Amino acid sequence: MSASTPVSSGHERDSADLAQFGYKQELKRSLGTFSSFAVAFSYISPSTGIFTLFFLGLTTIGGVFIWTWPVVALGQFIIALNFAEVSSHYPVAGSVFQWTKYLSRRSYAWFSGWIYLFAGILTVTAVVGTLPLALIPALNGLGWHSLGLTLHTELVTALITLVVITVLNIYGVRLVAIINNTGVIFEILGMFVFALILIAFHNHQGISVVTHSGGLHVGSSTFLVAMFMSLFVIYGFDTASTLAEETRDPRRAAPKAVLFSIVGAFVIGGVFLLGTLMAIPNLHTAIANSWSPANVIEANFSPHFATVYLLVVSAAIFVCCLSIMAATIRLCFGMSRDNQLPFSRPLARVSPTLHTPIWTCITIAVLSAIPFIQYTGAGIIAIAATAMIYFAYFLGNIAILLARLRGWPRNSAPFRLGAWGLPVNILGLLYGGAMLINFAWPRAASNPTPKQTALALNFHIGFLNGIPILWTVFVVLAVIGAIYYLAAGQRKEFAPIVAPSPDDPLPATGSAPRVGS
Repeated sequence: MSASTPVSSGHERDSADLAQFGYKQELKRSLGTFSSFAVAFSYISPSTGIFTLFFLGLTTIGGVFIWTWPVVALGQFIIALNFAEVSSHYPVAGSVFQWTKYLSRRSYAWFSGWIYLFAGILTVTAVVGTLPLALIPALNGLGWHSLGLTLHTELVTALITLVVITVLNIYGVRLVAIINNTGVIFEILGMFVFALILIAFHNHQGISVVTHSGGLHVGSSTFLVAMFMSLFVIYGFDTASTLAEETRDPRRAAPKAVLFSIVGAFVIGGVFLLGTLMAIPNLHTAIANSWSPANVIEANFSPHFATVYLLVVSAAIFVCCLSIMAATIRLCFGMSRDNQLPFSRPLARVSPTLHTPIWTCITIAVLSAIPFIQYTGAGIIAIAATAMIYFAYFLGNIAILLARLRGWPRNSAPFRLGAWGLPVNILGLLYGGAMLINFAWPRAASNPTPKQTALALNFHIGFLNGIPILWTVFVVLAVIGAIYYLAAGQRKEFAPIVAPSPDDPLPATGSAPRVGS
């Protein structure tokens, strides 16, 4: 027997497993367990979210905002437990859309997928808009002093990044995985080691900084606002299941990657946050000037060392961009393959040489560029993107809960919660619902109106400028989706739903699923 036989048999087993769902293996199955974890971890990317909204937590309740980190991590881990089980049952590209397709009605699955698709697109925009916050100061440190950190240079840098990650995604998930694996190692070692250096040699505040608000009021309302940095960081862990059709043995690998990515992000990000807060020379000054981690780095290190570290952080944010786009592309591909989107046929076409859906890659890039028409910084886009993600997760958890109440899962899977499934599901919904209220609450710090941004974002329709931005974004996307679905989507032929076992009590077609042999 040749050495390649086990690998070949593994590929054949995974392809046969996918065939039971009615799909043929078109995407290239090249991701191992670590690569699956790396893609999910780099989507979460603690350095990305911390660089984007660190200032928001700091200027709201000072050093106390670090306590939002374990609260959000625990809530998201509960949701991840639920998602890990369902991903072990349905190792198909599409995450929330696929799960709701098998566990709920067709219209519900479509709406869940639609919301999640545009949440992913907005997240791509937000993260490519975050990269300039670290990269431009790093380039300045290399001598490129003509680049100021202005909205114009941020916009140009973000658009260049969007083009580069699109090209890389077109050339295949294996290339993305290699870059991701390398970037994740740098991010883990860079953030963790750097945080330890800060704690050991640049400790200006002491451990007690986690109890100092810098004179700011700490209450339930301000704590909820300060949570937004943590909320923006810890999501996207379902990316491991979204790329299931490109993962070896996904029924076992994807659930592990989903859970380990949150644990890893919690530990690495928590240590980095602690080190950054302890290294602030003057807490009141940092709060007054809305400091970011870049300011803390530059205040404690020589220009050369600060530049090196900002380059490491820039690399971590770049691989985060890659992962988020890869996950969003797979969701769009999964919905198009089921004939659920406009222009589904070209979007579902996979290149026979590159093994990637090229037109889907280009489409996601174009849609992600639209918010840059009136760019106001990554922060506002991040708030809208995160809220939409949480709403999609909430919709997915509702579908899973209703399926559990009808007896799902009837069959075992490599990862299972057993009797804990129902309470975990309910806890996840309670947490997710509370966070949705937090997102939607009208307040200048987290859900401002355009008027409260001094019309930095201007919808050019009078009454819309007085409505919280998140409300407008959600209603517009929901209305566009409803119009399309009612006018054309509900009449399109839905791809046959095939389940390898009678494990789905109420599939999206409204009839019993076909059972594979």
